[in-house]
Amino acid sequence: MPTWIFYALLAAFFAGLTSVLAKYGIGKINSDLGLAIRTITVFVFVCINLFFLKGFADIKNLDKKSILFLILSGCTTALSWIFYYRAMKIGTVSYVAAIDKSSIVITLLLSYFLLKEPMTPKLLLGAGLIFSGMIVLIWK
Repeated sequence: MPTWIFYALLAAFFAGLTSVLAKYGIGKINSDLGLAIRTITVFVFVCINLFFLKGFADIKNLDKKSILFLILSGCTTALSWIFYYRAMKIGTVSYVAAIDKSSIVITLLLSYFLLKEPMTPKLLLGAGLIFSGMIVLIWK
C-alpha cells in the first residue's frame, strides 16, 4: 500500500473519532469554547510534531505567495470548523459529519479548475455518489 493511502486512511479514522469526541466535549458548553480548546490543542500538537521532525528547516523555502495561501487556507479552515462545531452542537453528529464530508465535491471541482488535476470518470462517479448521499441525508 502506498504511504499516502496509509496516511489518508489514518486521517479518515482520526477525523471520524474527532467528531464523536467533540460532540461529547461540547455537550455542556458553547461550541466556540469547545472549538477554541480543540484548536489550542491542535496548535500545540502540531508545533511539537514540527519540532521533533525538524520541519522548521524548511522555513527558508517560504515565499510571500506560499504564506498568503497558507493564511487563506487557515482562514477557510477556521470558518469551516466554526460552522461545523455550531452544526454539531445542535444537530446529529453523524449527519453533520456526512454533510461536511461532501466538501470533497468542492475540492474535486476546484482541483480540476484551479490546479488542473485530471477529472476521471471514477472521480466523477465517486463525487456523484457522495453528493447523492448528502442529498439523501438532508432530504425532508
